[in-house]
Amino acid sequence: MYDVITIGSATIDVFANISKKVHECRLGDKVLIEEIVFETGGGGINPAVALSRMGLKAAFLGKLGHDHNAFKILHELKKENVKIIKTTPSKYSTSYSFILKSKQEKDRILFIHKGASDHLLYSEINKSELNTKWIYLATMLNQSFKTANKIAKYAKKNNIRLMFNPSTYLAKKGKGKLRNILKAATILVLNKSEAKLLLKTKSNNIPDIAKGLYNLGPKLVVVTEGSKGIAAYDGNNLYTTPAYQVKVVNTTGAGDAFASGFLAGILHKQDITHALELGMANAASVVQYFGTKNKLLTYIQAKKFIKKRKERVLIRRL
Repeated sequence: MYDVITIGSATIDVFANISKKVHECRLGDKVLIEEIVFETGGGGINPAVALSRMGLKAAFLGKLGHDHNAFKILHELKKENVKIIKTTPSKYSTSYSFILKSKQEKDRILFIHKGASDHLLYSEINKSELNTKWIYLATMLNQSFKTANKIAKYAKKNNIRLMFNPSTYLAKKGKGKLRNILKAATILVLNKSEAKLLLKTKSNNIPDIAKGLYNLGPKLVVVTEGSKGIAAYDGNNLYTTPAYQVKVVNTTGAGDAFASGFLAGILHKQDITHALELGMANAASVVQYFGTKNKLLTYIQAKKFIKKRKERVLIRRL
């Protein structure tokens, strides 16, 4: 039995760093790239590697193309001791993304080609391989979104705990479109802007947002606010903590690093405070470097990282 099966996209990520500000680039310009890095990534791949490094038995389920990029992704997963749940290679190319960042700015622009990741069929999944304690469900679109709904239904029927980590793409669909997944979810993790989109609210009040999300079905809700910190709500208590202050080089992958670290904390200790600290440590490590997985922490490394920090989790009853 696996501890976690992660389900989501698998991509080749290209990180390009330029010296001028992104908004200063104009159509027709030739802009020199000062640094370029090629990595594997994606909403399914990043947490699979993170959870494996945290000492958990992790597997990945997703759709890849029949190309060199797919081979590179599979090779890296094997190297990271992540098991692969096989699916038929897609006629579409493996997902690809280009991340453009300026040395003068903290944020970045992402250009994403979803490709094969959008074409996972529920019928091609061998259900006997879904033998796991948890499923980590990332964003899936188009045909794969239909499959995600069926997987959520399967998880609920078979008492498999589900973490749902939707992106802006899914949050925009609204709570009605995501109803089945939300009701099946044990844990929901998303950032504040995604939460507001999902609830269709303009409120910036975290307790109200957390309660609104909790009422949609999840047993535990986690809302991140980047450098401002994180909040979690279990129906009784609100857990809040500031983010770990570190030098930020690149924010891509921070959300995946936090969510997977948080889930690892729940699996290791069944403790929300520990899970928040573990997630923050993982995210703080990743944002200091290029790439989404290079600096993902082991469980021991994360605990050592936490001991050096002064930030603390506060708990209050709502």
